Amino acid sequence: MVRSLQLMKFPGAGKAFAALLFLVLFFGALSPAIGSEDLYTKLSHIARSAEDISLFHELKTASRALDWETADASEFKGHLRYLEAEKAGGTNDETGIYLVRNITGELYILSVPEEADIDSAGETSPYNNLSDLMGMKLHFKLLEKEGVVDGETYSFARFQERPTQLLYDRVFKISIILMLFFVMVGMGLTLTLNDFKFVFLKPKGIITGALLQWVVMPLIAVAMGHLMGFYHAFPFIFAGMVLITVSPGGVTSNLMTYYAKGDLALSISLTSFSTVLSLFFTPFLLALYCANIENVTVPVALIVQTIIILVIIPLSVGMTVRAFWMEFAKRATPFFSLLGIVALLFLILAGILGNLEVFTDTQRYGFKFYSMVFMLTMLGMIVGAVISKLFGVDNAQTRAVSLETGLRNASLAMAIAILIQDYMGDFYSSMFITSAFFGLLMYAAGFLSIAVFKKLLPVDSRPL
Repeated sequence: MVRSLQLMKFPGAGKAFAALLFLVLFFGALSPAIGSEDLYTKLSHIARSAEDISLFHELKTASRALDWETADASEFKGHLRYLEAEKAGGTNDETGIYLVRNITGELYILSVPEEADIDSAGETSPYNNLSDLMGMKLHFKLLEKEGVVDGETYSFARFQERPTQLLYDRVFKISIILMLFFVMVGMGLTLTLNDFKFVFLKPKGIITGALLQWVVMPLIAVAMGHLMGFYHAFPFIFAGMVLITVSPGGVTSNLMTYYAKGDLALSISLTSFSTVLSLFFTPFLLALYCANIENVTVPVALIVQTIIILVIIPLSVGMTVRAFWMEFAKRATPFFSLLGIVALLFLILAGILGNLEVFTDTQRYGFKFYSMVFMLTMLGMIVGAVISKLFGVDNAQTRAVSLETGLRNASLAMAIAILIQDYMGDFYSSMFITSAFFGLLMYAAGFLSIAVFKKLLPVDSRPL
């Protein structure tokens, strides 16, 4: 691992980060988007509580009775969402409702024909197997019309043709899964079972690092989320803050520790240790700290499944390859190490460019949001350094623990956010955006910390 990091050179990296940050801040300064979550919040509350789900049936019945011949044609990009009453019995027509959301924020009740009509039309119906379209960014061609139900005005939509998934969306989602899988294989190529024995050789550093990662860092996110108002105003940004802080360390912390002349062996052990523990702590802590947020339900089983497939399995594959084909693993390690950095930057840039419309919402993603993300990663490193010294950890290990606390596996957090946002109802992809910005700004915070280490945490030589 040390040799592979020595082989990696990144000329012009500072300029690339500066250009990327300028791009993000430029789009963040545009005019605010128009849209409201009030309707979704109302319908979601009905679905979650199942107090009186008759409105679902009334909305669908009213939509079918509208004069669609006089409706306005519309074409836009957006998402299909589905809300279903969790505790109510009845047919799908009575307990569930489909929604169409424009990427600019407008929300429509989708007018869906009777199930018998869809079945009779078969594959020619644009409504056939609607569930297959969930979780995609779609291109819609539909009709829009307003209608009144129980004295309130709603916007309804009706398909003119079946929505199609955007090619960019399909490629991006495949890329984020494949890249994360191979990055974790690369991490496994650097590990042996002896790396886990480090827990017993230097327990003070490992225990301190684990407490900071799984106890202190999430508490910092929760405290900041409440103090800065995200918990109530933008709950999915709050959920994103928790998600990134309950994600394990990644290859970035190892790279930064190498450049910081910290204890690289400790950093690698902390990363591998936290990665294995994430199978339990990531879903458990996310569910724990988001348990009381209205309209937010954490899919614990789905997160566990995601970590097993995208983290545990590829990590095991990499370790197995190293155990049986040591020379191949050593030759392949530099490539996979570089892939980890490139993949993270690609995912961040692609995610931002694919969701530029969200940055026009300066109320949601304004200066407070950007400063919060930077402070979150920066505070992680500061607190990591302070607590490590209080526990009597030496300077080289303190550097490693500090960076391991503030730098997280943003690729994993983004992948989890993408896969669970539809289930959770994160219409604005706030969890993904929060994780992506953290993944970007943690580099700036990391390099700043390395500069500070030289004066405040001096070391004689690089640990081997």
